[in-house]
Amino acid sequence: MSLLQLTIHRPRHLARSIWLFTYSDLKTIIATSVGFGMLTAAGASAFKVDPMASWLDYPKGLLAVFLWTWLNLLPFSIDNQRQPASILEDSLNKPWRPMPAKRMTPQQARQLMLILDAAAVGASVLLGGGFTPCLTLLGLGYWYNQARGSDNGFAVRNLINGLGFVSYLCGAAQLALGRVRWAQFIAGGSRGLLWLATIGAVVMTTVQTQDMYDQVGDRARGRRTLPLIIGDGPARWVTAIAMAIWGPYCVWFWSGTPTAQSLGGGVMGVGLAWVIARRCLTVRSQAGDRVTFRLWNLWLVSLYALPLLVGADAGGRR
Repeated sequence: MSLLQLTIHRPRHLARSIWLFTYSDLKTIIATSVGFGMLTAAGASAFKVDPMASWLDYPKGLLAVFLWTWLNLLPFSIDNQRQPASILEDSLNKPWRPMPAKRMTPQQARQLMLILDAAAVGASVLLGGGFTPCLTLLGLGYWYNQARGSDNGFAVRNLINGLGFVSYLCGAAQLALGRVRWAQFIAGGSRGLLWLATIGAVVMTTVQTQDMYDQVGDRARGRRTLPLIIGDGPARWVTAIAMAIWGPYCVWFWSGTPTAQSLGGGVMGVGLAWVIARRCLTVRSQAGDRVTFRLWNLWLVSLYALPLLVGADAGGRR
């Protein structure tokens, strides 16, 4: 059955399959990107960007950010999950996904991916933002999936993940801020760009929290993630140390002191980071590691709120 036939004769089946392709990444990509875009818009003054003229601008920006992020995530997820090694891995870790569950053939998935790649580019043009990040994500997706960058060692894998995260954040911020404010974000000194670079570094050095609970599937497909290269215990220590450092640093970045002026910023930025660091060392079950990874995603969003919580004055001291 071709993709066209599947669309005509089994539309609900196709819609369910599309949902399942991105289900696992809703918390990792969609929630964090939408959070960054909207929190950056709300805390625009910290980046020397004009604030929104009206609160009515936020719902429109929220819809645009969600649509752009999802349309860019979906073809990447399909391309990733249609690869033979990924089908093997998912049959062990996530058998409910469309490919191991045989809801769709690899050929149908490829056809859908190409259509959605074009849709992502078109949406970037129509929405008036995110075009360059979209093209960057297409290139990173090819490197990660078809060029097997995800399997070429943890350094390359984490690098692609870091660059991908920053690309999603740039697209989300462009759409949330609008063209004029995004230009101010880029031109307003080094604060905005340095913050993006900081987030990229945070992701590159801590994203292996998602690899802790996937070790069985990763080992089956021959993927060289950090815990499989240096061992589970050492990988947990590396991650815990990185988390313990990044939490205080990100709060200091905005406040200039070891603790944020805002109690909420300090608790979420530092406290949650240290909770995750402790869990990396003390919780070593697959179910526990999944919870740790969810907390990691929540921590990222808490970092995105720091400019809003701390305010423009704290940012201006840098």
